[in-house]
Amino acid sequence: MSAALESHRPIHYGPRRHIASIRERLDALSFDRFEVVPQSPCLGAEVRGVDLGKPMDDALRAELERALVEYKVLFFRDQSITQAEHAAFAKRFGELEVHPFLPEGEAPEVIRFAKDEDVVGVENNWHSDVSWREIPSLGSVLRAYEVPAVGGDTLWTDMEAVYEGLPEDLKKEIDGRIAVHDFVHTFGLALSEEERAEKRKQFPPARHPIVRTHPVSGRKCLYVNTIFTSHVEGLPEDESRDLLKRLYHETEVPEYQVRFRWEKDSVAFWDNRSTQHYASSDYWPRHRVMERITIIGDRPA
Repeated sequence: MSAALESHRPIHYGPRRHIASIRERLDALSFDRFEVVPQSPCLGAEVRGVDLGKPMDDALRAELERALVEYKVLFFRDQSITQAEHAAFAKRFGELEVHPFLPEGEAPEVIRFAKDEDVVGVENNWHSDVSWREIPSLGSVLRAYEVPAVGGDTLWTDMEAVYEGLPEDLKKEIDGRIAVHDFVHTFGLALSEEERAEKRKQFPPARHPIVRTHPVSGRKCLYVNTIFTSHVEGLPEDESRDLLKRLYHETEVPEYQVRFRWEKDSVAFWDNRSTQHYASSDYWPRHRVMERITIIGDRPA
């Protein structure tokens, strides 16, 4: 086989066998306060029987947190909630973030994504929200206000499954290594040189382990992404680029993903510590209006 053909061969053929154990673990779960309908073998579940606009007691909160950690992204339908109710729900899981670059809604914690023929969707890259912060997010709660009849889906990928499926030699290669995350090559592009320098003082490049351990489940996951990870510490530029490229390739494997078709008043609540997501930008010039609230998390370890 030629070197050119060899270089384009996928890393893996056939079933991702470790998904079977993930599916078995999820199948064994039970919840008292709501029904859970899995949406893929790895991650994602629709939660039925919860009204996000109503006050949440501690028992319900604990069950939802357990479901979030295990399924990694929870979907809720028909949630006609106000921004205040949206924020109240998210706040039950931690302190809320104010994003320094994205447009606010009626409250500073609310990010409003309003896309139309003039403002196009550019979130169609695999990423974990605000990984460029020294303390990134725990999770995000996104609600659909206006969606096209077709298109505008969001996809999530299970970064625990991604890590578990890596070849053993690659796991050894990344064990203990640190990657640097930075906003400069994304949000920084819209800033002047002076504005960028000022924001850099507030948000210096963040150093996170390539493999982080989930603070609740204790499971390991891959924690690098295409838009915020700049390089791997201690490696020459070309080696860093090649290593990250190999890791990003695994993030794109469909077997590790779930895809959600939005409807008006649908809500997705995902764990940024163990997932990445991708907003499909296939609906232009139709309108898509979403509001997101992000919950501050912990320092990756």
